[in-house]
Amino acid sequence: MYLLDTNIWLELLLDREHAHEVKDFLLSVPSEMLCITDFSLHSIGVILGRLGSIPVFCDFISDLVINGSVFIIALKPSQMNSLVEAMEMYHLDFDDAYQYTASLESNLRLVSFDRDFNRTPCGRCTPADISRDHYSLSE
Repeated sequence: MYLLDTNIWLELLLDREHAHEVKDFLLSVPSEMLCITDFSLHSIGVILGRLGSIPVFCDFISDLVINGSVFIIALKPSQMNSLVEAMEMYHLDFDDAYQYTASLESNLRLVSFDRDFNRTPCGRCTPADISRDHYSLSE
């Protein structure tokens, strides 16, 4: 299963440079295998709200979480020590440490365009990496 970082969702929602890569990934992986953190969900709401794109946020929630099968992952207060350790050990900011800790605690593969995760033992993969893996397995 995969934990998609905030930037993955925003690429598609804001039609950024890697939007097609994200779209291809989302079409190739069943939604039951996808997760988002509560932190990412709230961050996306803040960003889309500031951009005046509340309808896009409502559609996002409806499509992926309410009507879809994307799981929401939340860290417990008892896991915050692990988050702080990740911040200090790997020089991550809070939001990256949240994603990293959530992926570690939930045994999920972290999907992100953020290279900061390359400093962690688990690293990260991009949507294209996973699409390539799926393609090579089907050959």
